[in-house]
Amino acid sequence: MNIKIERTTTPKTKPDQKALGFGKYLTDHMFLMDYNPEQGWHDFRIVPYGPIPMEPDAVALHYAQETFEGLKAYRYPDGSVHLFRPDMNAKRLINSNKRLCMPEVPVDLFVEAVKAIVKVDEDWVPSEPGTSLYIRPFMFTSEGQIALHNCSRFTFAIILSPVGAYFAEGINPVKILVEDEYVRAVKGGTGFAKCGGNYAGAMIGQEKAEKLGYSQVLWLDGAERKYVEEAGGMNFVYSINGEFWTAPTEGTVLPGITRDSILHILRDWGVTVREERMDIDTLIASGHDGSLKEAFACGTAAVISPVGALNYKGDEVTINDFQIGQLTQKLYDYLTGIQWGKVEDKFGWTVPID
Repeated sequence: MNIKIERTTTPKTKPDQKALGFGKYLTDHMFLMDYNPEQGWHDFRIVPYGPIPMEPDAVALHYAQETFEGLKAYRYPDGSVHLFRPDMNAKRLINSNKRLCMPEVPVDLFVEAVKAIVKVDEDWVPSEPGTSLYIRPFMFTSEGQIALHNCSRFTFAIILSPVGAYFAEGINPVKILVEDEYVRAVKGGTGFAKCGGNYAGAMIGQEKAEKLGYSQVLWLDGAERKYVEEAGGMNFVYSINGEFWTAPTEGTVLPGITRDSILHILRDWGVTVREERMDIDTLIASGHDGSLKEAFACGTAAVISPVGALNYKGDEVTINDFQIGQLTQKLYDYLTGIQWGKVEDKFGWTVPID
């Protein structure tokens, strides 16, 4: 891939690494490439961060033909910069694009593009404990037409943001409201794809939860509104009598890379993992009888967010005395240790940008 690089002549002032928040700051540059059936992917370029021209009748604006991904770059103690499982993000984007009738970005091309833009803005990768460089690849149709037809011209872009903790609570437990009015996804839909429409449709549940004093929402299945699925924009994992449960990825749940990594680690530790459906009544009952020992939401942005309480139809249960679970803490320390280069990566998940 021959990438043209245009460096900014007006570099930004870098923010205080101790007060980054999440997604508040963007780096100096962005990666762009275009697609059409005649040329395939072409015009690979890194340019100064700025507006992307778009026609008012762009299909991405009217019919939401777009997908995105999220991953991070980490500063190691020796100063080097590594990615975490970027090939998994590339493969998930391919599956999302298939569902949205969009051309695939080959895995090697995706990873090379991510490495290239991170290398250009490498000095933006923070080094403070708990910080990283969030990477947002996204793709949309750049074609304009009011009629609802599939498109042939697309743009793929990558922007970067130095970040700290996703939640203000950090690794402290949060309260979750179980949503039984709205639904997030149904089989045959786009629940497994990482596309903006899924998140836009889920905002009402998150807004409802926050108004009632809860940090996150837990979604039930769309068909029966009975089975536990996802938490907010993250996967949901919980421990009952020593076994860890999470909803299966059968079309309505996003196949999270953090989720996959956690399940892989648990199995490597000899912990029983059950990727099976569980109904919400059973989960709440296990909270009341004390068999629900730990619970957390997980995803690239927050890594692990412990859950200290669940509220379903006014029935609130407290988990582990609203303390982070022992194994949850161990998982967080081990996984982030791999990501920040402080723990041996025996799984071969980390990728240097050089």
